[in-house]
Amino acid sequence: MQDNATEVTAAGIARLAGVGRAAVSNWRRRHADFPKPVGGTETSPSFALAEVEAWLRKQGKLAEVPLRERVWQQLAGHPEGPLTALVHAGCVLLLIHERPTVWLDASAGSDARLAALLPGVLEEVLAPRFGGVNSADGDGGVNAAVGGGGVNASVTPPPVNSAPAQRLVNPSRTLPPVNPAPAVHSTAKVEEPAATAVTAATAATTVTKAPLVTSATTTPPVTPAPPAAAALSAMVAPELTAAPPATAAPAPALRTPTGPQLLPSAPLLRGAAELAAEMGARQTFEFLLGRHLDANPRQYTLTPAELAGLMADLAGPARTALDPACGTGALLRAVDPRPGQELYAQDSAPELAALSTLRLALHSRATVHGAAGDTLRADAHPGLHADVVLCHPPFNERNWGHDELAYDPRWEYGFPARTESELAWVQHALARLTDGGTAVLLMPPAAASRRSGRRIRADLLRRGALRAVVALPVGAAPPYNLPLHLWVLRRPDRTPATPEVLLVDSGQFAGEGRGGPDWEAVREAVTDAWRAFTRAGRLAERPGLARSVPVIELLDDDVDLAPARHLPPAAVADGAEQLTQVRERLGATLRLTAELTPPPAAPAPPVRWPLTTVGELARGGALVMRTGGNGGHARVPVLTDHDVLAGTAPSGTLPESEEEAVLTEPGDVVVPVLGGGSVARVIDGTTQGAALGRNLVLLRPDATALDPWFLAGFLRGTANNRQASSYASTATRLDVRRLQLPRLPLEEQRRYGARFRALDEFERALRHASRLGEQLVRGMYDGLTDGTVVPA
Repeated sequence: MQDNATEVTAAGIARLAGVGRAAVSNWRRRHADFPKPVGGTETSPSFALAEVEAWLRKQGKLAEVPLRERVWQQLAGHPEGPLTALVHAGCVLLLIHERPTVWLDASAGSDARLAALLPGVLEEVLAPRFGGVNSADGDGGVNAAVGGGGVNASVTPPPVNSAPAQRLVNPSRTLPPVNPAPAVHSTAKVEEPAATAVTAATAATTVTKAPLVTSATTTPPVTPAPPAAAALSAMVAPELTAAPPATAAPAPALRTPTGPQLLPSAPLLRGAAELAAEMGARQTFEFLLGRHLDANPRQYTLTPAELAGLMADLAGPARTALDPACGTGALLRAVDPRPGQELYAQDSAPELAALSTLRLALHSRATVHGAAGDTLRADAHPGLHADVVLCHPPFNERNWGHDELAYDPRWEYGFPARTESELAWVQHALARLTDGGTAVLLMPPAAASRRSGRRIRADLLRRGALRAVVALPVGAAPPYNLPLHLWVLRRPDRTPATPEVLLVDSGQFAGEGRGGPDWEAVREAVTDAWRAFTRAGRLAERPGLARSVPVIELLDDDVDLAPARHLPPAAVADGAEQLTQVRERLGATLRLTAELTPPPAAPAPPVRWPLTTVGELARGGALVMRTGGNGGHARVPVLTDHDVLAGTAPSGTLPESEEEAVLTEPGDVVVPVLGGGSVARVIDGTTQGAALGRNLVLLRPDATALDPWFLAGFLRGTANNRQASSYASTATRLDVRRLQLPRLPLEEQRRYGARFRALDEFERALRHASRLGEQLVRGMYDGLTDGTVVPA
């Protein structure tokens, strides 16, 4: 049954029909029977999905909505918001993953029957997977007590002045802050009347979550929670009230939704189950979560999968692993599964804690202990001694609890300054490790050299807790303009006699522009250096890459741990001889460039050809249009918009997704849609097989109707791009469908195509000469300044 309450925006309608948003606007103006808005705003209305589907089919614009698209639209248009819908879907997908026959029995019948049966069957699945004992709440819900294995699993919301959400970066989507309540502990299953009594005694307060940035001296005003946030809060934190204590305990990460909460989600749950039958429950949840993250890129700070894998490699195998700022669970997801494994996760954003808990439970057979709350102020796992701690903490937070936590026992290496929140996270990680356990944290580069943290850094070094600092290439993780660091720490079980610290600088593996680093090279270089260091306790110098430094050399007034300041520069291979080779290559390239210089242009009167557009050619079957942005299952190089603009090899990465990646083939024409440049690139043998990246459109011409070089050449015309572009305040966007080209016979197309191809070869030769010239100039400067080259 289609859900009449599910709403879809104009952008969603465009995705359903495979057209641009402008086409949807035209339909609204030209067709009186187009569905009327049922929500949204005047400038961004929303429509009933069922009505839109019926209208598209009536117009012959939609034969059938793809299942995954229909499920996504049901989730995105859920009346309580996509986060609530994701939690509902995740719970049911876990049920399908664990007990598919139970789902089949529960789903037989009406939506009302399904909503009534689900809470009970979900309780039986969630409790053992999340290591807790379920207890009914006052409104008929069931708490999955996932903090600390079901013991002292508090049902108290996080405190008002808790640290900002570590992954949610849009404060407008957070729940409003209020005064926290004292902890109410439950260690056994509670019958509904008892739970009602507890709730009634504490029912005046709404659920809280701090905004991204909170002043260290002021408290944000209390504002009413939006309906979607209120609905979500019913699953991720209970409603309690009392006088605020000094420190409030965290809340469980997940509560089993009640029947009334699940009823509006019934069509979505049935669709998700149908999709899970095609692609699997785990893959379905990854697809829906990934689509939500892609649709809201500014709201979340994600840890790239490649970086998470590197951090897990450095940490090593673990039976117990903790991420105290778990976000979407990427770091714990990268930990190698093993029998009897237990994963502990906490995040100050309740919705992320719930989604991360579900994601981890679907990913492995480990018991997942999740909690929502400010880790530094209200640690959900105070007695934990984990084998491994992985953490991507929030950077540069002043409101991390400096005033409240002055006498906290975790500060074994010194009390962090207000400006050193990252060193608070470092010590929290060490405090939660077992003796000899390993922690790997992603850190801003300033944490290695700020004077305010030098005493703590010095004590970490003296006591053998800090084992390695790895400088990552620019672009490894957000913020992408900084070369972030990895700190590898071990809880000392003994102090080494002659301690040394491994310093690694992998900056040489940075990719060009926004393509991201060469992750394979980074992972190989860093893990090889780390393993060699751990085996011998020291590492022979690898110029420009790594060396182990005696601690005594670092204990000066600054205690500066930045690897670049302690590593010898990479040797200029053979000095002047290498520069001579570069010079010879440059000379050969310049000679080739001269040969490829186009002949003088012969004057000719303007020609007025009959024109067509890319959109018309696509509708007529002369070419196929595809858009990029999906990583698929296979890990292949990704052609980015920067690669197309710079004429370089595929250099990007995309997160894995269940949607198939668009792979390039020889003869395809790729066009960037952002930036305002007149660029089109024909795929050749060196770029075939790459996945199409974001902000790119691929045109695959029919070889019997269109010459690819003719197509690419005319798409590059300046006037052509100008008439097909739209302009915002800060960006230019190209509507590829509006690009024009003349209607010419195939033989005439090939004549133009040969000329365009020659121009492309000339352009590539110029670029190559430019890069070689830059390399020669840089090498000469470096050689003259380091003494490997002498003045002539």
